[in-house]
Amino acid sequence: MDLSRRVNKDPRRALPSIHRLTETVIAGNSEIPRWAAAEAAQRLVAEARSRLDADPEAVEPLGDEDAWVRAAEAVALELARRSPRRVINATGIVLHTNLGRAPMAEGAAQAAARAAAGYTDLELDLERGERGDRLASVVQRLEVLTGAEAAYACNNNAAAVLLALNTLAAGRQVVVSRGELVEIGGSFRIPEIMQRAGVELVEVGSTNRTHLADYAEAIGPETAMLLKVHRSNFELRGFVSEVELGELVGLGAARGIPVVEDLGSGTLVDLGGRGFPGEAFVPGRLRHGPDLVCFSGDKLLGGPQAGIVLGRTAAVAAMRKNPLARALRLDKMSLAALDWTLASLLEGKAEKQLPVLRQILLDPEALEARTRAFAKRLREGASERKLELDLEILRDRVPVGGGSLPGFELESWVLSLSGGDGAEAIAARLRAHAMPVLSRVRDDSLLIDLRAVEECDDEALLEALWRGLH
Repeated sequence: MDLSRRVNKDPRRALPSIHRLTETVIAGNSEIPRWAAAEAAQRLVAEARSRLDADPEAVEPLGDEDAWVRAAEAVALELARRSPRRVINATGIVLHTNLGRAPMAEGAAQAAARAAAGYTDLELDLERGERGDRLASVVQRLEVLTGAEAAYACNNNAAAVLLALNTLAAGRQVVVSRGELVEIGGSFRIPEIMQRAGVELVEVGSTNRTHLADYAEAIGPETAMLLKVHRSNFELRGFVSEVELGELVGLGAARGIPVVEDLGSGTLVDLGGRGFPGEAFVPGRLRHGPDLVCFSGDKLLGGPQAGIVLGRTAAVAAMRKNPLARALRLDKMSLAALDWTLASLLEGKAEKQLPVLRQILLDPEALEARTRAFAKRLREGASERKLELDLEILRDRVPVGGGSLPGFELESWVLSLSGGDGAEAIAARLRAHAMPVLSRVRDDSLLIDLRAVEECDDEALLEALWRGLH
């Protein structure tokens, strides 16, 4: 009989101690917080144990202790990284939805920070010592800027449209052109928003052509609203027809039915004389007489994320009384930033102070000069570092972005880099840089557009490009 001691060869016994792995990671990198190191260690060991439970004969891939520590440190650093991270937008797309749309003005950001850092008179009337209206200042500024009878602001434009539908048409019918049943970012579709608002959608016209008679024929006893939706991220061309806002308002007035426009993105600065589509100018839309116009605060307006509603007093007052209004309200930071932005517009300083206006109105000749100067520095640095650089300076056109002004493009200038291990590989390294850089890739060339890059970020962009070219 063999009485020798049997050895337990279960590979799970070789997994490291979570406590010891955590302490080793912290000792090796003082910037990693304990919670992140502990969570990373827990995850790695749990994943390895799960693999071994499924297949006890599997060889644990991490191997020695150093490999475990390196893996845990990488996971811990990712866990500890603050979000959202600041990035450099070198795409040329000013209102890049994935990058947060319009950057706020420094003054607006400071106003938000002050509101966040202390107590405010958010809902207090200091003169009377009683409860006040959190929207009072913003509403006043909007009414003065636009000439609207009444104004309201909530946390985004989708919320504004949802609230308008639910307030004015819950349980009843809303008539919309089939050509305007759009899908916005994140797969949110107008029909689905209408369903959640508790209204019945009545589609009229065809995908490409809708006439005033189509709306008129669809109106019945249950019709509560005529809704016009701006095609924010696409355009129809060719054999097309749509009903203008003024015509729709005339029909609504004749039948006693409110008309609401979801403009999507609107500006309070008239840019029509400078080649921009007039449809984006909100006061111009209000002159057609709709009951409500809804648009975003963080697109062409140049402020924080918000849903702005302008229109008739009765309709706005009803929206404010809707219980949903509390769930959709703006917080104190956004209100402070929006108030500052509107004050800048009132004071006539917006074109200098608001980044979105500076960037979309940037003179192409000034952009070309800056691009050529930047290219010279890039070439000189690449030569010093003995980096291969195939660089051209090209004319280009770029959309405004953010679902604003579909089909309209800005004249621009770009740096076109090619060669090495390919544009996609360089773009990936730029995104992985300490200060991530977002660019465009076209025909295996990396395109760098400086339109939306602040000059204070030039050094960081140059460093990222030199490293990305390695």
